[in-house]
Order: sequence, then structure tokens, then C-alpha cells
Amino acid sequence: TPSGTPPHSTTTVSTTVSSASVSTCPPRPCVWTDWIDVSYPDSSDRNSGDYETFENILKNDPSWECAKAENISCRSQKFPDIPIANLGQKVECSVSTGLICKNSDQLIGGVIPMPVCLNYEIRVCCTTSIFDCIESTTTSTTTTPPSSTMSTVPSRPISTTAPMPTPSEPPSSTATTTMPPGSTTGSTTSSAPGMTTTV
Repeated sequence: TPSGTPPHSTTTVSTTVSSASVSTCPPRPCVWTDWIDVSYPDSSDRNSGDYETFENILKNDPSWECAKAENISCRSQKFPDIPIANLGQKVECSVSTGLICKNSDQLIGGVIPMPVCLNYEIRVCCTTSIFDCIESTTTSTTTTPPSSTMSTVPSRPISTTAPMPTPSEPPSSTATTTMPPGSTTGSTTSSAPGMTTTV
């Protein structure tokens, strides 16, 4: 009867390794500048005012560096201890532009009897660079659970029946006897089995 080799199993494990670059930008503390005063209002010009803007500061000092204004403080140069909200003037003080005061926006009254901007000064809390980032590489590994596959390798059939022997003829033998001259007996030939003698 035919028989095959025992089945064997094949185990496959798939592993994937991937890497990616990640930029980390840690927050940097801002640094306060000194008090800045680069503009002075002209009381004789209704269209004048006080413009302590970042643009004017940079024009006055090209080396001034403020990548991002995190905070700003504004005050009157003449009344530094009085909050600008209590001065009775319309003033814009913001981290996006700086300080802007227009003579045309002022009314008679307040701390001065004229519709003219006071002279203001500002200081800004700046970060010098917003791109101070650290780049790192992260690696992730994904492993697929192993899977087993059974397979059978066929083999040639093996016969368990012994072959039958082939019959063979028994060996034959022939004997020849030669008589000496003058004998009355002729030659005798014998064969076995079934020997025949001739005289």
C-alpha cells in the first residue's frame, strides 16, 4: 500500500520597521526690552500722533530683533505711574503692532487740556527665534503574528508484495563413455534425468 512522508509545518513571521522624523519646538521664555521711544507727537499737526510701532522701531534700530512679541507694556512718558486707560486718551497698545496714538482721535479733556496725544513709550517681551526646534527620529516596529501552514510531500509508493520467482529448468548433464577398441559394447550416453544408453 502507498504511504507518504509525515506532513511538516512552515511558520511565517512578518516584521515591519518604519522611522519618521519629528520636530520638537520647546517653548522659549520671552525677554523684556528696555523702554522704547522712537516717535514724538506733533501738537501742531492734527494728523500727527505717537507711533511706537514695531515697524518704526526697526527703522530706527535695524539691529532690533523681536521674532515674536509675547507681551507688551505701554505708558506715558510724562505720567509713567498712571495706567494709560486712566489718561483719558484713545490709544492702541497691542502685541501685533505696538502702540498707536492719533491726534485726530483725541478729545479735549483728560490729563491735558488739548486734543493731542501724549508722548508714549513701550517695552516688549520678545522671543528672539521661533524656529529653535530639535529634530528627532522615532522608530516603530510592527510584527505580524505567526501563521502555520501544513503541507504534505508525496513520495513514490512502496510495494510490500515480494516478487514471485521465475521457474527455471533443472540443469541437465550428459555423460559419454567411450569403449576401448575391440570391445563389443558400443558407446553409452547417459543423461539425467531420463538417461538413455545406446549400445
